[in-house]
Amino acid sequence: MADEQNEAHPQRFVVHATADSHFAWMRTRFALERTLMAWVRTAVALIGFGFTIVQFFERLSSMEGVAPALRPQGPRVVGLSLIAAGVVSLIISVWQYHTLLNYLWQADFQPIAGAKESPVRTPLFVVAIGLAVIGIFAFVTVFFRAL
Repeated sequence: MADEQNEAHPQRFVVHATADSHFAWMRTRFALERTLMAWVRTAVALIGFGFTIVQFFERLSSMEGVAPALRPQGPRVVGLSLIAAGVVSLIISVWQYHTLLNYLWQADFQPIAGAKESPVRTPLFVVAIGLAVIGIFAFVTVFFRAL
């Protein structure tokens, strides 16, 4: 009966604790960190550019000699959209990082992962969450400022 269950649900892979497998696990872990860094960099650019668009066009409309805009709310909507896209991308990337990090620390990978019992998160994880909070604050500030 046990053989029938093993044939019906074979193990996806066999983990061997060798130096090669440990370094492969480490490369995967570092790739996960690089991916989160790329998401953070992109999100910071989106949030910053969205906030800059709103500020630039607010200042431009208050200058003397500048004709009034045909669609005065246009830059605000574009800016809010960019800020929201940055915040959403940060939230999704932190969720993805958390999920994949927990996967890499499953019991199957413990022999090659290292001595720790639980995943070690880098400061980048905290930075990403902090930037998401800053992005939410920027969104709320821009949204309620022009009302």
